[in-house]
Amino acid sequence: MTPLFLILSVQAAMGAFDNLWHHELHARLPQRVSARRELALHAAREAIYGVIFLGLAWWQWHGAFAAVLATLLLVELVITLADFLEEDRTRHLPGFERVLHTLLTISYGLFLALVGPVLWAWAQQPSAMLLTPHGPVSWLFTLFAVGVWAWSIRNAIAVVQLGRKAAPPAPAGPHGDGPTSPATGPATLVTGATGFLGSALVDDLVRTGQRVIVLSRDALGARAHLGAGVWVVDSLDAIPAETPIDAVVHLAGARVLGMPWTPARRRSLLRSRVDTTTALMALMQRLQRPPRVLVSASAVGYYGATPHASMEPRDESAPPRPGEFQSDLCRAIEDEAQRAQALGVRVVCLRLGVVLGHGGGAYPLQALAARFGLGAILGRGQQPAPWIHIADAVGLIRFGVARDDVRGAVNAVAPQGVTQAQFVQELAASQGRRARWSLPAWPLRALLGEMSTLLLDGQNAVPRAASMLGYRFVHPGLPGALQALSGRRPQRARAQEPSR
Repeated sequence: MTPLFLILSVQAAMGAFDNLWHHELHARLPQRVSARRELALHAAREAIYGVIFLGLAWWQWHGAFAAVLATLLLVELVITLADFLEEDRTRHLPGFERVLHTLLTISYGLFLALVGPVLWAWAQQPSAMLLTPHGPVSWLFTLFAVGVWAWSIRNAIAVVQLGRKAAPPAPAGPHGDGPTSPATGPATLVTGATGFLGSALVDDLVRTGQRVIVLSRDALGARAHLGAGVWVVDSLDAIPAETPIDAVVHLAGARVLGMPWTPARRRSLLRSRVDTTTALMALMQRLQRPPRVLVSASAVGYYGATPHASMEPRDESAPPRPGEFQSDLCRAIEDEAQRAQALGVRVVCLRLGVVLGHGGGAYPLQALAARFGLGAILGRGQQPAPWIHIADAVGLIRFGVARDDVRGAVNAVAPQGVTQAQFVQELAASQGRRARWSLPAWPLRALLGEMSTLLLDGQNAVPRAASMLGYRFVHPGLPGALQALSGRRPQRARAQEPSR
């Protein structure tokens, strides 16, 4: 049985990585209505794996029970094949995920080849479940079983929740990818529409009867994710010149906080934003009538992040800090977007703080950590933590599109700013906990290099432009925003002497 357990261990490790890295972090399947069938298949497969892990860890399946186990193994194989078909129907898998799925298939084939003779031998015995412990291996596989069953329940709950969110699809257009043909009315073109903020914006636009065009490298996945009411293109060249586009909202770009800022990573971050903006400029020039407005996402990182000046209020007139990567990146994004003014397009550069909401961004993991009492103050905790609720982030985008007097830089941050320590304390309070921990600055600076400034050196950005233009924030203060997200009234946050 040792080879069987070894292969199953490899299968468990690869499956767990695939679930966490691809399904959870990248594809965000539990937040996608279109992923209900795939999640249902995953839930069923994980439930079967739990039985296999626990059953082989402790028992020999003799007689008729061997047939039951063989049936479960065959059902798992059928579910996996159905999952392959569903993935091809609803999303474009990146190369690494396809490679991992191939390795999982090979591993499962090896397992079936090894377990087949064992099942045949067991089938010749009188029917019985014979208790056969394997020492620590049995307990290890018991943990595997509990883990996959927990994930199965989690996916099943997601299927139910997504089913409640699902709306009847809008009538498809002549191309099968939108409610009407792309040339029948003014539309809003959105890049980065499958991201956290982009998805919320598209949902809001569709809900209020707006026509939406989406640019996505994964057109198949975007159509499945956003629904039939959206026209999805994988190239701006697919948009005819006569298409009436009223507004462009540019949200595309690789995640800044992630892999270290190596020279190659910096070039990738820049290209992921500026290249798309350049392509948008070409589209605007090609259109018979340029759009009225371009709203381009930037960030409060425009103002740089230095410890000695971080508490200084930064409104939209504050200068950038040349030589700091996050500032140089934001400035390059905005400079490229401003080129649209030469075409008569009004340009709004939205300098976003950390966007808080369900379904993505920083909040879900931060809230989970706070729920388990693991929220931590970073460094001294006195660095500003500019934030904005997802409702206000979407609201400011639509405000910038609708109002002709909104132009130039707009700080998309809540008016009631907090320090990082206050943020952690309020977040913990919203989960019925207290913030007790802190993490010194030096390990983060040593491990992350300049990227650590995103966590340790904030910007005290203030929404002066939005306030002067009359935008009314839905969630101006952090306690109310967190209450809306958590669904519970937060306990009063109290300053703590963090444990070190």
